[in-house]
Amino acid sequence: MAPATYIPVEADEEHSSTREQPTPETTHSDDHDADDGLEDLEAKEGYELKELDPDARPPQRGVVGGSLDKEAGDDDDDDDDDHEGGGAPNGHARRRRASVQSYELYTPDEERRVRRKLDTRLVLFVALLYLMSFLDRSNIGNARLAGLTDDLHLSDDQYQWLLTAFYISYILFEWMTICYQLFPPHIYISCCVFAWGVLAALQAVTTNFAGILVLRALLGIGEAAFVGIPFYLSFFFRQDELAFRIGLFISAAPLATSFASSLAWLIVRFGDHTGIASWRLLLLVEGFPACLIAVWAWRWIPDAPQTALWLTSRERRVATLRMRKESDGDGGVLSEHHVSQSRVPRHKRKFNWREALRTLKDPKAYLTAGMFFCCNVAFSSMPVFLPTIVHSMGYSTLASQSLSAPPFLFAFVAVLITVFLSDRLRSRSGPMIFHACLAMAGYILLAVAGTLRFGHLVRYLAVFPICAGFFSAVTIVITWTVNNQPSDEGKGTGMAILNVIGQMGLLLGTRLYPDAEGPYYVKGMSVCAVAMAMVGVLAFTLRMVLRAENARRKSGWREAEEEEGEALVGSRSKSESFMYLT
Repeated sequence: MAPATYIPVEADEEHSSTREQPTPETTHSDDHDADDGLEDLEAKEGYELKELDPDARPPQRGVVGGSLDKEAGDDDDDDDDDHEGGGAPNGHARRRRASVQSYELYTPDEERRVRRKLDTRLVLFVALLYLMSFLDRSNIGNARLAGLTDDLHLSDDQYQWLLTAFYISYILFEWMTICYQLFPPHIYISCCVFAWGVLAALQAVTTNFAGILVLRALLGIGEAAFVGIPFYLSFFFRQDELAFRIGLFISAAPLATSFASSLAWLIVRFGDHTGIASWRLLLLVEGFPACLIAVWAWRWIPDAPQTALWLTSRERRVATLRMRKESDGDGGVLSEHHVSQSRVPRHKRKFNWREALRTLKDPKAYLTAGMFFCCNVAFSSMPVFLPTIVHSMGYSTLASQSLSAPPFLFAFVAVLITVFLSDRLRSRSGPMIFHACLAMAGYILLAVAGTLRFGHLVRYLAVFPICAGFFSAVTIVITWTVNNQPSDEGKGTGMAILNVIGQMGLLLGTRLYPDAEGPYYVKGMSVCAVAMAMVGVLAFTLRMVLRAENARRKSGWREAEEEEGEALVGSRSKSESFMYLT
């Protein structure tokens, strides 16, 4: 047997202990033991394990070998050629079962560098887009206080219809999430951003109820097309990395709300000196910049890791390889089919309708959709009506605009801490239940405060845990939905189910705070408290379902290994080998 080649690599900080230099002579049993460690390393860290030519000269220390830019499939071709080329009878088996010393890994430092670039150049950019999206949908509440209803002579019922029209079209077009797999994302996303920017800005020139109602409905279509971004991020991040990145994305919503309140305060304060109505200036200033950002998005947004212009050639290679286990169903071994598929852009691959139908029949998809429905009852109502609620506490219009910002800034920080811990603990149900209970307690306090006529300070402080609770719960349930599906088609369909059913909670949430029930809105607070309690119940139920499913799959694998051996186990499809995060 040819001596094994040892390549020193820099270890991750978690595995920074020095590795002993292996002896050149390794027995057959040692190869099996080392291969077990190799598979554990690959499964845990997701590093590329590339076979080296045993006759090739070992690369220098600190240099990752010269065949880095080869396509992943080249390794498999080399294996086949070696086996067919008259080598030892068991040569192919030996190469497949080689020890860790005869493999080449991309280093943890490389992976961290790529992940950092994806965070700063992609995640923060789509978070900026979502900030602008949420700004344009929720600034109607600030515009109302700035004189919208007075200038257009809108009744309370007509104002409610402005909110409802947006969410009706928003819900009806949630199925467009699957378009991220059907069209090039950079074109699709930039067109969505440009569309809602134009529509949001046009609201500033409307002169009657019918005109602004139509624009609000069209705005709902433009923003519905954008909500599949968590699915899009799963093209670039692994299962246990996704919550933090979706958290960065979703946390733009409370940041947008606090920013909208601060900007509204400035516009209301200085807008009268411009000769333009404050609410018109508000809608124009917050809507039009999206048109400019859309041009930037066309160039900046990548369709996949291998097309990111802001990554080097090597970084694109690492970014693609690190996602291998997320996109392949063969346990990390790149078959010829998967290699050829990985080179084809997602929007050019054949859509697997069987996976989509499987997701439509999956009860887990409807449990997360139920949680999202309950979350949205609170998620939709509080950002729109918080300025009105604060104003009803006795504060002036200017003070109401400014006091609406701190609860959402607190929620922004809470979301980031929550998703960081969720990924570290590899748990979705725990943070979900905690924040559902936190928001429920806040709503109960507001309902009791309205009944017993508590002071303004107590009611205002109760808003902080509410905002932190439902924003964090929304982030976790979206991440959980993507985590629960093994295929791209399943993720896209799961997100469509989540949004079509879940966004119906918006229709209820936007009607919980009519003027007639002010200033305490006891009924609205009570309904939201019940909704958040249901989120906790459904999260616990899904946790039990997923634990039972994982246990059943593990048991089935052990039985298959005992009866049929590794050949059958290795032939499992991705949906069969998938493990759920609970």
